Amino acid sequence: MTTFGACALGVCTAAATLPAAPPTAAAALGGAGQHRAQAMPRGAVRHARVVSADPVDYTPHVLDGIVNAFALVGRKVVVGGSFTRVRNAGESREMRRTNLFAFDLYTGRIDESFAPVLDGTVYALAPGSGGTVYVGGAFDTVNYWPTRALTRLSLADGRAVHGFTPWIRGGEVNALVAHGDHLYVGGTFRKVGDTVRPALARLDARTGALDPAFTITPGDPPPRARLRVYAMALSRDRLAVDGAFTTLDGRSRPQLGLIDIGRNPPRVAPWRTRAYAAKCWSAFPWYVRGLDFSPDGKYFVVVTTGGPKHRGGTGPTCDSAARFETYSKGTNIRPTWINHTGGDSLYSVAVTGAAVYVGGHQRWLNNPHGSDTRGPGAVSRKGIGAIHPVTGRALPWNPTRTRGIGVKAFLAHKTGLLVGSDTTELGREYHARVGMFPVRH
Repeated sequence: MTTFGACALGVCTAAATLPAAPPTAAAALGGAGQHRAQAMPRGAVRHARVVSADPVDYTPHVLDGIVNAFALVGRKVVVGGSFTRVRNAGESREMRRTNLFAFDLYTGRIDESFAPVLDGTVYALAPGSGGTVYVGGAFDTVNYWPTRALTRLSLADGRAVHGFTPWIRGGEVNALVAHGDHLYVGGTFRKVGDTVRPALARLDARTGALDPAFTITPGDPPPRARLRVYAMALSRDRLAVDGAFTTLDGRSRPQLGLIDIGRNPPRVAPWRTRAYAAKCWSAFPWYVRGLDFSPDGKYFVVVTTGGPKHRGGTGPTCDSAARFETYSKGTNIRPTWINHTGGDSLYSVAVTGAAVYVGGHQRWLNNPHGSDTRGPGAVSRKGIGAIHPVTGRALPWNPTRTRGIGVKAFLAHKTGLLVGSDTTELGREYHARVGMFPVRH
């Protein structure tokens, strides 16, 4: 049985004592999964084992800037971020790509016909039907045509899809989730068309029209922070959202909340945690970053920034990864486990069943007692690592990467794990800003 170290604000940190074997699924969920059968959500990816630590050799290179997002459309990987130049592996010829490009998942070859021009950073991507991709960010034009913050493009030629006409006003788009006829949009925007929809909206996936049935509104950002939905993830019937807010529809949800989309109309789920109510370093008035559901949707993992203890990062979840059970109920739900970096930021997370992959510019995992230092029990996991989904402890997988700003994008798919960042060394090899770890059979 897992024992626990120090607890604060209702949050406990896993100590070094671990179970001899993983508990059953019901035991791991604390009973939460015993009464609700869950099908694997559409688009979820389950791996039977941890991916290889040796990246494939054929992914293309992004030669400047940073990669923020991936989407997989058929066999095409769409890559978004802030960059201008790319090239195929093993070639010297450079191609101009303005913040967006695509390549073949299985060959790595850059798509020559998909070369849209966006005048600002891409932060979010989501696959669309019919060989299309939704693109969100901080841009004002696409292919030199006025298009603010959100567009839908054809993978065949990079042109905007006719009939998709969202009107995002007053800010950028940071997160996108496509689900059937719906497109969930999060960011810093204030309106969709003439309707006030601060930071969160649901659109018609075909036309971009605002869905009037979805009215859940984030509010009350932390002091010195702009209202923002930063990341979203979807299970069969829950939408998880995090960002710079402390309420959802007026209900207390400090930086993190769940929305029951199985109801009509959707409503805020009876799920609340105080884990992100505590303050971190003053430079981070809000500090949640990436989140992802498990393939069966029964739990999800959140990663954070926040700052080391000696700079005021005293909250129990600053610079950490934490697992939560989706169907727990209450006003003070505690993480099942927390894994601390000891003062370095995590930005991205991917949950595959076999592992919880975390990426940022961290130096260590298993480091609750570190403060910009390697504390007792810490293990080196330079820029990327994997955590056991049940115990919450770092797995042996340790490919390393050049740290830089950090990993801003993961995409798990049936044959591997894509990694997007701002640096050029991954798995001790040259892989500029894009790499992929395969699943070995």
